[in-house]
Amino acid sequence: MAWNDPGEKRNPWNRQKPPHDLDEILRNIQRWIANLFGHKGSAGNGGGQKTHAVLEKGLATALVLIGALWIGSGLYRVDAQERAVILRFGKYIQTTGPGYNWHWPWPIERKITVNVSHLYSVTDEESILTADTNLVEVKSAVQYTQPDPLKLLFKVRNVDETLTQVSESAMREAVGQASLDKALAFDPAITQRAKVLLQRTLDSYDMGIHIVSVNLTDVNVPEPVQEAQRDAIKADKDRQRYQQEAQTYRNDLLPRARGEAAKMLQDASAYQAKVVDMAQGDTARFDQVYAQYQKAPAVTRERMYLGTMEQVYKNSRKVLIDTKGGNNVMYLPLDKLISPPPPAAPTDIVPVTPLRTPESQSAPADACARARGVR
Repeated sequence: MAWNDPGEKRNPWNRQKPPHDLDEILRNIQRWIANLFGHKGSAGNGGGQKTHAVLEKGLATALVLIGALWIGSGLYRVDAQERAVILRFGKYIQTTGPGYNWHWPWPIERKITVNVSHLYSVTDEESILTADTNLVEVKSAVQYTQPDPLKLLFKVRNVDETLTQVSESAMREAVGQASLDKALAFDPAITQRAKVLLQRTLDSYDMGIHIVSVNLTDVNVPEPVQEAQRDAIKADKDRQRYQQEAQTYRNDLLPRARGEAAKMLQDASAYQAKVVDMAQGDTARFDQVYAQYQKAPAVTRERMYLGTMEQVYKNSRKVLIDTKGGNNVMYLPLDKLISPPPPAAPTDIVPVTPLRTPESQSAPADACARARGVR
């Protein structure tokens, strides 16, 4: 029967799934080779038939061995920390776990083994400006694992280069938001922020990488800029000191100004109330005087005149007496008579003799009466 006879039911190449019995595979290959070279010769040529049979048997054995080796090359073992990705003609088929497995040998299928538990690391060194505009040289190390082999193989073309660039960007942002003192002190907040930023970016790329840790291995100030950086640090400290002094002055000045403003407002309010009360009192008093004036105008005018003169002369200590019918004025130094004399000095009261005229001598009683009416 020919090798490609459709009636052949045990052709191994008609199987859709790879066989798992190696002996059965070898027997199928041997039968296929025997069918390929098997034919009947003429009865009169017995020696030629024997030679041909030997050649057929040797070729069949070689083909069986080659086929066995080819089939056996598809057997592989996956360790516990590994995963194997199977590709058939370049297309993803499946991912196999730990243990012994088999796949169609090359060129039909091939496998790519990825270690999903190993801790990988990338290092980076770069110059970064801190939040207070200081230049530092930063060396960092990123440790990561590859838990998803499919994403790792097919989502990103160059994993190491991409991871290095992303880690550099994350470290620049983390250090750029920290001060020089925190960077030199290896502040854990810097590495924590860099780790979060790095993992977030890698997840957006769908790379199948898990960041385990981000570490600062070395942070120092470049020697060429150390002197200028010291001056900048000193200037920044002076700025902070001036700001604190200004804040202290502000805290002292504003409360006092607010207190004075409140006092002025209270004084103005009190003055307003006082003026209004006085005006209302004057208005009420005027209304009362006006009512009395309507009843007795002459008496009211006299009282108003006397009251006004009393207000004008209430602080005066001099007494002037107008003599009746004469041009002379009698002056009495009552201020000196009332005020007590100094203890160490003699009294300086000098009696004054008023000038007398015939008119003044003739009417002493009228002058005394007037003196009682005017002070």
